[in-house]
Amino acid sequence: MPVPVPRQRETPATESGQAVLHAAAPPIPIGAGVAQATPQTTALTLLVIEDDPAGGLTVPEILDADGHRIRVRTARNLTEAERLLTPDVHCILLDLSLPGSGTRAGIGITTTATTIATAPATATVEQQLAVLHQVLRLAPHHAVLVLTDEDDAERAAEAVRVGAQDFLFRDELDGRLLSRAIRYAVERKRADIAQYKLAESKLRAQENARLERGLLPTPLLEGSDLRFAARYRPGRSRALLGGDFYDTVRTPDGTVHAMIGDVCGHGPDEAALGVELRIAWRALTLAGLCGDDLLATLQEVLEVERPCEEIFATLCTVDIAPDGRRAGLCLAGHPAPLISRPGRRAQLLPYENSGPALGLLPRARWPRRQVELGGSWSLMLYTDGLIEGRIGEGKERLGQDGMVEMINRHLDRGLSGEALLEASVTEARRLNGGELTDDVAVVLLSRAEG
Repeated sequence: MPVPVPRQRETPATESGQAVLHAAAPPIPIGAGVAQATPQTTALTLLVIEDDPAGGLTVPEILDADGHRIRVRTARNLTEAERLLTPDVHCILLDLSLPGSGTRAGIGITTTATTIATAPATATVEQQLAVLHQVLRLAPHHAVLVLTDEDDAERAAEAVRVGAQDFLFRDELDGRLLSRAIRYAVERKRADIAQYKLAESKLRAQENARLERGLLPTPLLEGSDLRFAARYRPGRSRALLGGDFYDTVRTPDGTVHAMIGDVCGHGPDEAALGVELRIAWRALTLAGLCGDDLLATLQEVLEVERPCEEIFATLCTVDIAPDGRRAGLCLAGHPAPLISRPGRRAQLLPYENSGPALGLLPRARWPRRQVELGGSWSLMLYTDGLIEGRIGEGKERLGQDGMVEMINRHLDRGLSGEALLEASVTEARRLNGGELTDDVAVVLLSRAEG
């Protein structure tokens, strides 16, 4: 026999399907992700799911020492529960008793959200918990309490295992116990969500490190007299690296090959595609491919590996002759590199007759242009994140001309190598009024003759 529970104090309903009870516990602190934060003076809400509000489960009176009211909403099925599950609901109380399993009326819910049915008394624990699985799918960020009979300890323990925060035995239920259970359930759910977010953050950091190793590798320049520097800064809209990538290798004949690229879009798929293109570029370059042949093969790789046909990638490749005085340049929809020489103003390399981005046109061609570098020089490759930042509060962008002027100012100050790249990215960010929207990757190759 159930112990008597205090009668509910009669108060007018505040909304359809909702009764108001006085509460007996201090206000429940609500964490982000469980429900929207509720001020101390705002009523708390408990959603009770049962099929017979008139003769089934009786929610005991809950008295709050401060006299705050707790609103109780009753849903007869999951369709009603979904409608009543507004952000101000803090906890769900679910009666697991099934019609036909004893003398007590409770809840019997089939695997659909719109009907209530009688379950056989011989139903397995898993069948009896079908309604709980549905509630957890319906309210993944809410605390859930289950109510069952004392002789159903196995089912109660299984309910906690599959996701409920706690269970209560019907014959032990009173206002004080329910108030404390709601408090603990909400706090436990908040802790679970915080732990999940922490694990998710650690996983994201690990993924970021793996992507960085794939997108931003160590250059292979052993035996070369060229100096290498690089900078990468992710855009403000992403926690992971984007689709920018670069690489530099020296082949056995002494030629130094460098490239920088950018996969359109942002996210793990684009970053993974960037890794694949970079690795393919390195493998093809070491195998002896160069210029148009290399880019045509990379386009085949992109067409096979991209998640959808709208994805494309821009690319800039440079192959520097063993003597370091000339280079071949190929552009696939990518901004032209910038070159600076002692005693001369920095300028963009020629970019006329460049080819389209990879993945846009089938059987496209990418002409290779011969460029004279001279004895001493610095060659800067970059992605469009550097030049697309805004200038001040207007809509004007830095652009390539603005970038050239910026680089010349830093060169006049005597900056070079790592310091030049750091100053350039920092100024682009300052001109933008904050972090740049897009990722920025910059590679600098330098040679000093004599």
